[in-house]
Amino acid sequence: MMEYKGYIGVVEYDHDAKIFHGDIINTKDVITFQGTSVDELDKAFKDSIDDYLDWCLSEGTQPEKPYSGKFNVRLSPELHREVALKAKKMKLSINNFVEKALMDEIAMVQ
Repeated sequence: MMEYKGYIGVVEYDHDAKIFHGDIINTKDVITFQGTSVDELDKAFKDSIDDYLDWCLSEGTQPEKPYSGKFNVRLSPELHREVALKAKKMKLSINNFVEKALMDEIAMVQ
């Protein structure tokens, strides 16, 4: 993976075309880049993001931010209750409890 200005790109190699092709994966907007060498790919990656940001500015629109730090989670009422009770026992907000649970899970997977 590649990262620039908060945008994350993933790259695949097309053996037939002998070219690297990448996509920005943390935005709904389509941003792609390609190159035949690592240096060319890196430059194209950064140029594509800069072009996207410049285009948004010229159009007077806000560029899509990669992640806002907010997401909605739907739970069953029973699980919601259990989460709220466990968070209360731990003297945490539900948000802090969920954040801790996710961080613990990610640490276990790595």
